[in-house]
Amino acid sequence: MAFVLIGVLFIVLRLGGWVQFHKDDFWAWSLVLSPFPLALLWWWWSDKTGLTQRRAMEAQDAKKAARREQQMEALGQARPGPRKRR
Repeated sequence: MAFVLIGVLFIVLRLGGWVQFHKDDFWAWSLVLSPFPLALLWWWWSDKTGLTQRRAMEAQDAKKAARREQQMEALGQARPGPRKRR
């Protein structure tokens, strides 16, 4: 996502005329548009390695744990901790 934001920022700077990336127009646009292929490469790599799925599963597990804790508090039970031995 960061590559996309950087690419959009570069486009705004280029079209606004605030920054001249290169004297040659072809190389200027090549530099401006370079973050977009990098973003595609990053997304392809994260999908291939399973990073995207792992992050989704971690987020789902965190939501499940928060929901369970909220339900336990609603029932009046304290947070489960180590049990005392007699």
